[in-house]
Amino acid sequence: MELIDLSHTIFDGLITYKGLPAPVICDYLSREASKSFYEEGTSFQIGRIDMVANTGTYLDCPFHRYEDGHDLSEIHLYQVANLPAVTINALGRPDIGPDLFYHHDITGKAILVYTDWSKNWNKESYFSGHPFLTEEAAVYLRENGAALVGIDSHNIDDTSGNRRPVHTTLLKAGILIVEHLTNLNQLPETGFLFSAVPPKVVGMGTFPVRAFGTII
Repeated sequence: MELIDLSHTIFDGLITYKGLPAPVICDYLSREASKSFYEEGTSFQIGRIDMVANTGTYLDCPFHRYEDGHDLSEIHLYQVANLPAVTINALGRPDIGPDLFYHHDITGKAILVYTDWSKNWNKESYFSGHPFLTEEAAVYLRENGAALVGIDSHNIDDTSGNRRPVHTTLLKAGILIVEHLTNLNQLPETGFLFSAVPPKVVGMGTFPVRAFGTII
């Protein structure tokens, strides 16, 4: 069994999405300050992070788009852990249509779309001209029973306008989305499991995850 890390590292000042604030990571209680509470030679650090939910590699669930949709506390572990998965090679495709999925068994699977856009992570070039799924692709994935759809791009939707048909289509159907993946080139086409587990938070529809593939 081999584990492949598919997540970006979150650090103080990271910009994931232009217009959203970067995380602030600091001490709530420093090791030096904690020494006054414990016996000599004993210290602890209690960290603090202030960030928006759309930071790093993150998962979207229906509440992100729909007020009456399931939030993070209501999704089940079987939706986000050890999902049989398929890697879709979308290299060189700026707009990813349904044809790339026709010859794959996608029912009940996590569908991970490999564009290699993650090579631009933490660069100015990451934010514009990124690959995305078309609305037709989202409809095909919905109608053929995809369980989760992930992409190693800046957004699963085209962000050049104000429509978000892929989020709208998939999340309405209860199909989870993972954005800002990386290292998808290290995965086989099939024969692996995908996990991207967020914490159980009431009233939130998005949160960073430690996504990984398990090659079996």
